[in-house]
Amino acid sequence: MIKVNGDRLWKRLMEMSKIGGTAKGGVCRVALTDEDKQGRDLFIKWAKETGCNIDIDKIGNIYATRPGKDNSKPSIMIGSHLDSQPTGGKFDGVLGVLAGLEIMDTLNDLNIVTEIPVEIVSWTNEEGARFSPAMIASGVFSGDFSLDYAYERTDKEGKTLGEELERIGYKGSMEVGNRPYKATFELHIEQGPILEAKNKSVGIVTGVQGIRWYDLVLNGKETHAGPSPMEYRKDPVKALTEILPQIYRLAEIYSPDAKVTVGYIDAIPGVRNTVPGSLTMAIDLRHPDETVLSMLDKDLEHIITSHDGKLGVTSTLKEIWYSPPVKFSKECIDAVKNAAHDLKIPTMEIVSGAGHDAVYVSKVAPTSMIFIPCKEGLSHNEMESAKKVDVINGTNVLLNAVLQMAGIEVLNNEEILNKSK
Repeated sequence: MIKVNGDRLWKRLMEMSKIGGTAKGGVCRVALTDEDKQGRDLFIKWAKETGCNIDIDKIGNIYATRPGKDNSKPSIMIGSHLDSQPTGGKFDGVLGVLAGLEIMDTLNDLNIVTEIPVEIVSWTNEEGARFSPAMIASGVFSGDFSLDYAYERTDKEGKTLGEELERIGYKGSMEVGNRPYKATFELHIEQGPILEAKNKSVGIVTGVQGIRWYDLVLNGKETHAGPSPMEYRKDPVKALTEILPQIYRLAEIYSPDAKVTVGYIDAIPGVRNTVPGSLTMAIDLRHPDETVLSMLDKDLEHIITSHDGKLGVTSTLKEIWYSPPVKFSKECIDAVKNAAHDLKIPTMEIVSGAGHDAVYVSKVAPTSMIFIPCKEGLSHNEMESAKKVDVINGTNVLLNAVLQMAGIEVLNNEEILNKSK
């Protein structure tokens, strides 16, 4: 089996992590910030050094293509993202992009010509930490979002995604989408504890659980904290204390696969001695079964409507994003299985708990994912960590799965294998 240069890959991961590096060892490379631009620039520099052709589309997705014997045929995509959470880790997303780059270098080292092109794609704004919803650029690529809708998304300061793309110089001229792919693969850390607990170096991802995002607004009435008796207040925070336990109980009702998260709460005006006039919070519901996810949706709506008007507080629940459960391509999954089996790497099948660009890509091309463990399942965290051996194992599986689908024009396999040792 052909293998990558693990030291070279690891060195690049550590070098990229210096861009937006934090004191706690993580990264802050939020989408379309100056740090994101620096990461993009470095990736393009490295990709050009491997001989890749670079294209940038109108949503800022970067395509680094290594030509094959027949460039008229659909290519193989290796895709992920370079943007991070504000307190993110060294491996989330960037692993999949730089693993693709290492594969290009390995193919060059061994003088391998693939039958069809192989392409790395770095997607814009996968995290959704600055511009909601997440995975918006791959969503434009798949046709789920319009380009204008994406451009109009705003961050908390009112800056639009379109304006910030232009500001950092990554609003390309190429149309988004309409690029044919024979197969697509994404390598990623698991972002959960299962692989580590099961002592498996690689997860064969069969699909992704569904996700629903909501904004809940509770409206009461601002008043002075001193003179206002408790019974006369219209306090949205007090109303929330009655709503929250019922929301979290949904995870128990639909256990073990249901996930309920409240990731953001903002009481306005946010003054110590003032009863808030309003409260906004973000709710995240997840489940791998579409029917159950719909039941969660209905139950959440019932909880909110049943409390509307209580304590003098009105409520508005708005669904802002829905990503249905996804099942990946059997052919791509089998390619990953075969590669892992031939490399004698311990694996298990797994459903992704997190959303990924592969969700949208799977709507327009055969797709699968490869997971590697991360320490204690931590991700979206500066302490996020992965073992070098798992990074290399995952990349070797990715390389050999890609070659199964891309084909090798060079016929002297024994010579290739000797060089790769």
